[in-house]
Amino acid sequence: MSEAEELRERLIGIIERNDCLLSLFERSGTLSPHPYYLGAGCLVQTVWNELTGKPPLYGISDMDIVYFDNTDLSYEAENEIVERGQRLFAELPVPVDIKNQARVHLWYPGRFGVRLAPYASLENAIDSWPTTASSLGARKERDGGWRIYAPFGLEDLFRLIVRPNKTLVTESAYCAKAVKWKSRWPELTVIPWEA
Repeated sequence: MSEAEELRERLIGIIERNDCLLSLFERSGTLSPHPYYLGAGCLVQTVWNELTGKPPLYGISDMDIVYFDNTDLSYEAENEIVERGQRLFAELPVPVDIKNQARVHLWYPGRFGVRLAPYASLENAIDSWPTTASSLGARKERDGGWRIYAPFGLEDLFRLIVRPNKTLVTESAYCAKAVKWKSRWPELTVIPWEA
């Protein structure tokens, strides 16, 4: 088994030991007819919590579900899925944040001051997430198997390395995220923006 396959299996094992994440994965497939990923921070922080001996939900402020529907870019269409998700995930101990990645280019410049072209796919969106470790999505397929998308691999995640993915994130946003994470997981190695 290659290192990449071994890390993928380790990630799946960590996910499967987390009741909150498993519940989220089990229900997420019913949320929308579109493919989805649970992604970014909640997966990364779940792994870091396991590796550093912290409680499973330590430091997790929300859980991100992303999907891609470029046939209807209206706020109303996305909000309908968000509201369905609020009902579906109401009893989970952490809020669930649901976003249509096909719409991100409509609101991102106003919120973060950075223009971006519309994403071509869900994977294209994940390719631009702010760090190499957090550029990560996972979903449970209908056949029970796992789909893991990690364009930069899983090595930084399991080595507790925070490294910028400069595709979209600004230096100040990366630094703020790195400082926040380092305060919660002092074991992290933060790679400077200039490196």
